[in-house]
Amino acid sequence: MIPWLLVALSVCARPSTGLPPRHMDSVVQIVEALESTDYGFTGTVPELARALGGCSTPGCRAVLGEPPDVPPAPPALSHEQWLLFTQLLHHDAAAPERGAVLAPDGSTVALGPLFAGIEVGLKRAAGWPVPTVEPPIDALYAVTIAEVLGTSFLSARDGDGNRATLGPSGCWDDVDYPQNYTLLGPPSPIPDAVANGAMDGVLLGARLARAPIPLADLLRGYYRTGNGTEEERPPSSYRRRDFGVLTVPGKLEEEVAAMLRVLRVLPPTRELLEDVGPEEVVAIAHQAARDFTEVYVECPAIVPRCMWGARPYRGTPTPLTLPLDSVYIHHTSTPSAPCRTFTACARDMRAMQRFHQDTRGWDDIGYSFVVGSDGYLYQGRGWHWVGAHTKGYNSKGYGVGYIGDFSATLPDPDTIALVRDEFLPCAVRAGRLHRNYTLRGHRQMGHTDCPGNSLFREIETWHGFKGTQTPLQGGLVWLTLLNMSQAVARREPGRAGSVDNIIGAEAEVRV
Repeated sequence: MIPWLLVALSVCARPSTGLPPRHMDSVVQIVEALESTDYGFTGTVPELARALGGCSTPGCRAVLGEPPDVPPAPPALSHEQWLLFTQLLHHDAAAPERGAVLAPDGSTVALGPLFAGIEVGLKRAAGWPVPTVEPPIDALYAVTIAEVLGTSFLSARDGDGNRATLGPSGCWDDVDYPQNYTLLGPPSPIPDAVANGAMDGVLLGARLARAPIPLADLLRGYYRTGNGTEEERPPSSYRRRDFGVLTVPGKLEEEVAAMLRVLRVLPPTRELLEDVGPEEVVAIAHQAARDFTEVYVECPAIVPRCMWGARPYRGTPTPLTLPLDSVYIHHTSTPSAPCRTFTACARDMRAMQRFHQDTRGWDDIGYSFVVGSDGYLYQGRGWHWVGAHTKGYNSKGYGVGYIGDFSATLPDPDTIALVRDEFLPCAVRAGRLHRNYTLRGHRQMGHTDCPGNSLFREIETWHGFKGTQTPLQGGLVWLTLLNMSQAVARREPGRAGSVDNIIGAEAEVRV
């Protein structure tokens, strides 16, 4: 099926009107209210979350014990807040993403694994003994990711090969007041929201074990809820990098295998593993850990069009023939300042699309992908549609544009690495880009300063960079930065035909 024809699968019915938005800000407000008063429950907020169903699987019960009884509605919360909290923590194995909220960085986070990891961290800080289960397991990984990852791949082994084990991403109905979440593909036990919640649960649980602080303060600082999120990149946007650093090679595979062995002896899951031998357990754990690491640690998160507020494509997109041979690096020049938050980057994406459609008369934003300085890539025309970024070459390669003017400065090191070390290798591994691809700057393909002198010098050091280019339809060939700087006087930014501004270049066909 052509990806742009994929019909989104709605997985969340609209709740009762009047509920607070399903946003991390609402969660922080609830947690703060619960921490500031005696609400008739003797446990911690994460234990209350478990009482409401946030961690009710067999493995979680084996590690943390049976959940406490559900208390009456706390007087510190409004009826609407309590109803939202109970809905978010109610475990639904068929649709785990229903227990998720939108974070300020634009990611979606499932609360169940998040609070489970936090509970383990608080217990460790209080001197909690190691759970007495065999074989020994790391409780922090067991309750966040190891059990759900192992059972997802275990269940898929008997299928027809088409059952999803990871993903997909999804979109909210309204990023300002989110209520309904829609998956963008076939569901799995680990949609992106659960993966994000699990990684955050591991990271925040490990932090609390070292130095416990009030939970509301922890969440507010990590997600940057409330005011002040326009200027600074929130720590949650580093989750993939930080989870990869904390989870040393082999650790995740080891914990998945250990958790499967624990599930083998638990009555609720014994039958599921009765025909699975020790070697197959190892193989399942290996594949599960490898695939999860590739998707959620080694590859960058890409914000889908529906999350940044894209207009519809005008007309019918022209499909690309994959894998492609080339990648063309751009900078936008205008917007000239890097965007460091989801709010700012989404606003820039909408502005560029408006310019490309309304002023240029194109069918859509020209770039295939756009790189924010907030830790995320943004889907433009994406993997499968011909773009409008590099005149004469739009069907031959992906156009990747960095938001900002990088004539005299470079993107942040993490932002450079997002494309160089993550996006490009992942595109090759997914079969969307040839292994021996060619990478060039936009200036090598036509009359432009793009991607700016500083960024061009940087990409000259990247794998796949080629410093020469044959003439394009009789046009001038830009061989090196030096040649170009000697050949043309620098034009004024913002003037049509100079640097990229918020444009790519016209395509071979109507764009």
